[in-house]
Amino acid sequence: MNELSPPPGPALRDGFAYRDGTMHAEDVPLPVIADEIGTPCWVYSQAVLEDRFRTFDAAFAGIPHLVCYALKANSNQAVIRTFAELGAGADIVSEGELRRALAAGVAPERIVFAGVGKTAPEMAAAVAAGILQFNVESEPELERLSAVASGMGRVAQVALRVNPDVDAGTHAKITTGTPETKFGIELDQARDVAARAAALPGIRLAGLAMHIGSQLTSVEPYRAAFGRLVGFARTLMSEDGHRLERLDLGGGLGVHYRHAPPVDLPAYAAAAREALAGFPGTVVLEPGRWLVADAGILLARVQYVKRGSLKTFVILDAAMNDLVRPAMYDAWHPVRPVAEPRPGAEPVTVDVVGPICESSDVIATARTMPPVEPGELVAIGVAGAYGAVMSSIYNSRLLAPEVMVRGGDFSVVRARPSYDEMIAHERLAPWQTRRT
Repeated sequence: MNELSPPPGPALRDGFAYRDGTMHAEDVPLPVIADEIGTPCWVYSQAVLEDRFRTFDAAFAGIPHLVCYALKANSNQAVIRTFAELGAGADIVSEGELRRALAAGVAPERIVFAGVGKTAPEMAAAVAAGILQFNVESEPELERLSAVASGMGRVAQVALRVNPDVDAGTHAKITTGTPETKFGIELDQARDVAARAAALPGIRLAGLAMHIGSQLTSVEPYRAAFGRLVGFARTLMSEDGHRLERLDLGGGLGVHYRHAPPVDLPAYAAAAREALAGFPGTVVLEPGRWLVADAGILLARVQYVKRGSLKTFVILDAAMNDLVRPAMYDAWHPVRPVAEPRPGAEPVTVDVVGPICESSDVIATARTMPPVEPGELVAIGVAGAYGAVMSSIYNSRLLAPEVMVRGGDFSVVRARPSYDEMIAHERLAPWQTRRT
């Protein structure tokens, strides 16, 4: 994206467009939110969330399917409820996410529990809730789930997560489909694990699952992985007599951060349809980032512009504790002034940084953008996924609030805590005396 120009087309590209010289979230000028709520803060467009879900769901029309939103991308209650009201299920990876999904109104029979390290109490909570299935990632996990479910007098539905040994071609830290990663059961072991699942009490083998990585922008790795998953499913059904009702194709669809285009959704859906031809069951899909990334920004205010001999630094009140992706993944996010740049404004090359005492506290490096001055607002884009959900209170900085916009209305959907509330989570040891 050329940061010297407004985003292309109407607001539903990413929900944030210039209007009368000021960037808006839907119909709300961003300065209005900044003045009332303060900065930094997260701003989400409900219209974009709804549009993305409907677009994804429609791509699989005619195929029995269930879209389970991956809560790890953004687990705010208002975001989950938006999708739940459109019929979404939930892909969860912890008891905390289970509780968030249920609290937001997701039906338990539309919840899939993934993750490599499920504890016995987590399993028990999910069994008691009556979730759709556990995506089991190892034989020891299968044995533990059998013990938990049978001990409760219940039967847990299971999909074995197989590792199709397909390189997703994405960042090493978000690749999950090769034997070098901790995820899934290798295909040459999965047949024996399926046989074991069929023999265990408290377990019903209902399907297979896969997930090869995150932020994929090419369909080809998916095509290869879908083929291997469906081929293995046919082997289990035709040769071993297993009755598989569901195939979970995972998620990981990439969005447009910088140069790489987003994944081609129609081509992705076509690849799934081709691989699934003749499969009699239901397809489970687990999009996360694709649904929420474009729906959110991090709104921040410039504190200082520091001009040195080698670099110019734009110092914001937002930092790596708010948005850790650039520090963790070298991720690229667009940074745009909220006040539309005047025609002919001479661009400058700057590092956009935060106030944390770490050299890694960088939002953007060597970024060419319109000049900004102290007090101006900037919008850090494509930040609805893996933004607020990964934030922390490092340097004892308060968590930024989250705001949902719908048309001309906005509401705080997670408040900024006070400093007293932040400290109140901690306690002195009984042998320590508080100074007064």
